[in-house]
Amino acid sequence: MQAREKKNKWGFGKKFYRKIAKPEELISFSVQLKQTDLWISARKDLKREAEFLVLSARNQVESYIEKYPEFLNALFPWSEDLIAPPVVKDMIRAGRNAGIGPMSAVAGAIADYVGKGLLRFSDEVIVENGGDVFLSLKRTVTVGVFFGRECQIGVRIKKDIMPVGVCSSSAKIGHSLSFGRADLVTVFSHSASIADSAATAIANKIRSVGDVEELSRWGSQIKGIFGIVAIIKGNISFWGDLEICVL
Repeated sequence: MQAREKKNKWGFGKKFYRKIAKPEELISFSVQLKQTDLWISARKDLKREAEFLVLSARNQVESYIEKYPEFLNALFPWSEDLIAPPVVKDMIRAGRNAGIGPMSAVAGAIADYVGKGLLRFSDEVIVENGGDVFLSLKRTVTVGVFFGRECQIGVRIKKDIMPVGVCSSSAKIGHSLSFGRADLVTVFSHSASIADSAATAIANKIRSVGDVEELSRWGSQIKGIFGIVAIIKGNISFWGDLEICVL
């Protein structure tokens, strides 16, 4: 019997965006290891190389949690650790940058680590990790922001500003912890780990439509981000240097 794909509140299937993302001239493949589920596009099939990078990234995080179990559920910034492994250092810095716990950056940090590692084998790479994306392309690309069947916008990202991290947080979609009520907050940065923590931090603050009036203040307070899309109850707000288009 064929399993039916779980739908979200808008009727889209889980990870539906993987079915409609079709990067030209790139080969796409998945990499799954424990809870990590990546969708990767590159010039050639780099599944074996990607698996090695995922294993390395996970080992760094898991070994650190074994040593410091409280790291896993920390909701506040973690102290700088100069001898932490690279992925953990990125998570710590991203969390401190956004004023929240380091695990808020885990998906983005792994996407960053795998994406940068694969650039040694392919001059164009996309790594998507649970909706959080690392992009390094030699062309302008449009990133879709989906929040309803008839409510879909795109953000054009020019090739001269890549690599770029595009990460989202939501109180309605996904399994990540959120203290806010935003339908979706998507953040743009040159680092996926920074974008990941920033998206969580901003989504935590949005509890009503009026809260998005603070978007420009929040955006200017978090270093390293250059754009925000925030959606709550169908109301869309933007901050930063973003080129918006309708899909």
